[in-house]
Amino acid sequence: MATNETDTHPTSRLWDVPVAFVLLTRLPLPPLPHSAFKQGARAVWAYPMVGLGLGLIVSGLAWLAALALPSVIVAGLVLGALVMLTGAMHEDGFADTADGLWGGNDAARRLEIMKDSRIGAYGVLALVLAMGLRWQGLVDVTWGGLITALVVSRAMMVPLMRALPHARNDGLAHSVGRPEMGNVSLALGIAAVLAVLFSGATGIIALIIAAAVTVGMGALAKTKIGGQTGDILGATQIATEIAVLLVLVAA
Repeated sequence: MATNETDTHPTSRLWDVPVAFVLLTRLPLPPLPHSAFKQGARAVWAYPMVGLGLGLIVSGLAWLAALALPSVIVAGLVLGALVMLTGAMHEDGFADTADGLWGGNDAARRLEIMKDSRIGAYGVLALVLAMGLRWQGLVDVTWGGLITALVVSRAMMVPLMRALPHARNDGLAHSVGRPEMGNVSLALGIAAVLAVLFSGATGIIALIIAAAVTVGMGALAKTKIGGQTGDILGATQIATEIAVLLVLVAA
């Protein structure tokens, strides 16, 4: 789907942040005009801002919960809150990606499996492993590290949207469109600034590692299905979030 990004008037840019939140979360936002979503690909620069917003919300929850509960329980509550706030869309994409990329013999069959709402053995195992790693990572990181992971992982979806063609002609990723390079650079720049702000030099290391994971995910998707889908983008968010958490824990 071709997306017109030529409208750069400052007032039109004001819609980008709420559009990004509508696309990536289930927060109860006021209804947006339909015209705001015609520039969906332009709004990708605000994806790190969605991570920041989610991070601030769950950090407040973590602070309150930590007054009475041990860290492992607090981490579980934070993880549960993130799943609810995002509608588990990224977790669903991660499971579908695992099922599809390893469950089919050719691109058409893999895409068919990924579109199936049922979850298979690969998806279950991948999801259990991912949730376990995230839970343990959240036990050991600071609130700044949590925000860094949420910001960077959402920014990493953006270059993949630019670099890879759409693997199918429908779905959310296709409807959003392909972002322009300027908006990709802006998203990565915002993520880098926030990573340094909340995690210092380690944040940049985490950003570099996340970028490497994103390149790997892109290469895998290109080889297996010829491009990217919403499931691939969701899987990239989960994979890079885990990578950032592991870097921060190791540091």
